[in-house]
Amino acid sequence: MTRKKPMMMYDLVEDNLALVSKIYQSFEALEETLGALKMEEPLFMTYAAKKSFAHNIMKTTNGAHKFKN
Repeated sequence: MTRKKPMMMYDLVEDNLALVSKIYQSFEALEETLGALKMEEPLFMTYAAKKSFAHNIMKTTNGAHKFKN
């Protein structure tokens, strides 16, 4: 009988790391494009959205140690 390894919160974050990376890279590309077009207000809003996204990711991953199986 094969014993199933319990899924930890860390495993969930690791599985989604590629998606998180792609989203962050999209923010970076959008910032670069808006900066080149000298569109200051949308650039600032993109920066704020990227910062909020990163904050939420960090909050989620920092809380991962609370979940133990």
